[in-house]
Amino acid sequence: MKAGVLAIAAAIVVGVSARQNHAERRHAHELFHNARMLKGTGVHGTGKVTGTGKHHSPEETCGCTTIYTTITGEGTLYFPPPPATSMLPPPSSSVAPPTSTTTQSVVIVSTSPPVVPTPLATTCPTPGVYTIPATTITLTSSTTVCAATSTALSSGSNTYGGVTTVVSTKTTVVCPYATVSTSEGVVTSVILTTTYVCPTAGTYTIAPLTTSVSTSTVMVYPTPATYAPGTYTQAQVVTTITETNYVVVCPFTSPAPVPTSSAAPVVVSVAPPASTSVYVAPPASTSAAAPAKSSSSNSGSLGSSGNQWAITYSPYTSAGGCKGAADVMVDITLIASSGFKAVRIYSTDCSGLINVGTACKATGLRMIIGVFISETGISGAQQQVTDIISWGQFSMVDLVVIGNEAVFNGHCSASALAGFISECKTKFAAAGYTGPCTTTEPLNTWQGNTGALCGAVDVVGCNIHPFFNSGIAASDAGAFVASQLKIVDGLCPGKTGINLETGWPSQGSCNGAACPGKSEQATAIKGITAAAGGKSVMFSFTNDPWKPAGEFGCEQYWGAVQLFSS
Repeated sequence: MKAGVLAIAAAIVVGVSARQNHAERRHAHELFHNARMLKGTGVHGTGKVTGTGKHHSPEETCGCTTIYTTITGEGTLYFPPPPATSMLPPPSSSVAPPTSTTTQSVVIVSTSPPVVPTPLATTCPTPGVYTIPATTITLTSSTTVCAATSTALSSGSNTYGGVTTVVSTKTTVVCPYATVSTSEGVVTSVILTTTYVCPTAGTYTIAPLTTSVSTSTVMVYPTPATYAPGTYTQAQVVTTITETNYVVVCPFTSPAPVPTSSAAPVVVSVAPPASTSVYVAPPASTSAAAPAKSSSSNSGSLGSSGNQWAITYSPYTSAGGCKGAADVMVDITLIASSGFKAVRIYSTDCSGLINVGTACKATGLRMIIGVFISETGISGAQQQVTDIISWGQFSMVDLVVIGNEAVFNGHCSASALAGFISECKTKFAAAGYTGPCTTTEPLNTWQGNTGALCGAVDVVGCNIHPFFNSGIAASDAGAFVASQLKIVDGLCPGKTGINLETGWPSQGSCNGAACPGKSEQATAIKGITAAAGGKSVMFSFTNDPWKPAGEFGCEQYWGAVQLFSS
């Protein structure tokens, strides 16, 4: 799914002062947090996983029932009409009997034996303590079934999915592909086999899907998933559920393979119940159940050896509410499939640590977590520190960012921030975190406060936004960011610099030579990725309609994941 930035912009020497025109801009994080922070935080006290997504408004529910059927085996080439729905169910599911409505009751979940090691979904219809037993599946031959993946679609007609192959000469390709069809409200996902003649050398996409959408969206669609012969295990999961119709998803792990043999094609039919929440249980672990410690405190290892590292993510709906776990899982899966190695979140609200953390664990992404300081100051951020310690999944964390432009926005002084960072580092270390901590500010703010901040941080975090420098055109964005990063590297002796927020808006009005637009955004992001992508966190995953428009009418239009996915 990754379609990385291909072209590399030529380096341009930009003679712009680091102090020039950071502009009185903000990304409206504090406006959002002031209205809600911290009415509902991510962990709510305990360190164990619960099925409680404390949201500020009810999640949407579906008023219809869709029947899904997955079929494998031989077939003929078939191009169905666009699907009526974009969400596919997991290939295996079970429903726990509603034996109790209290959270004290222990409910033992009995599941039908799954036939393929796709994540097992269990619906918990009422509150209670649920035990999902361990499951083992042995495959004696390679098995291909329908799985789900996702991609970002722009408004209009889009072609996506299919099987991409590269041939060096005229070749006949025989391959399985996934597709869907609908009939009288029934959605069917199928694995078919097609034979395609590639007439010349080149890259071919076989059996893609085509659909039209009125606005930009994320589409979830079927894709072939092939499982090699082997024994797959899903560990026992015990979880406390406080909502109705809560779905728990348990992934499988695979040890050593077993000898192959001929086996009949696998046919799986699923009719999942409607649900309002999804929790993905973490894969089985051989370590003791204790707060996970981070693997390293070496801040010099932050970033990627390539040109793509991380992207910012906020678990908010377009209206500013909290996304549920299922939507977060779709978003994080898209980020992973787009080639990013890590995700940066700003705070612990909207169950962000639990939902984003669970999705990152399932997709293999690392985490950059944050303590957000709003106009309530350092005292108002203390609960987030407690939330992080209670969550405790430090083995997934590469960096903790304490404050996002808190000094620039006047929410605290540099000396007070330094004291808070030191306090947080002490508490996190006692809880098992041994990785680096920092804060992030614009470069001119850093330059005016190195004496206060350098001693408190392990790495120098800076937000470098070329758009807010009026002399920088989109074509110069990459060279500008690279030149600013060199300055950041020299701010605190012995400590490296990283760019924790950078991007370009796709809509709004010009700031001098810096003009927003879709083509300008693509040009700027391509240049930044080529020049400094391995040390930069892209801003941001998607557009944020809930934000105020801002000075240049651009604050809502920084979504950029579509430039990395296909």
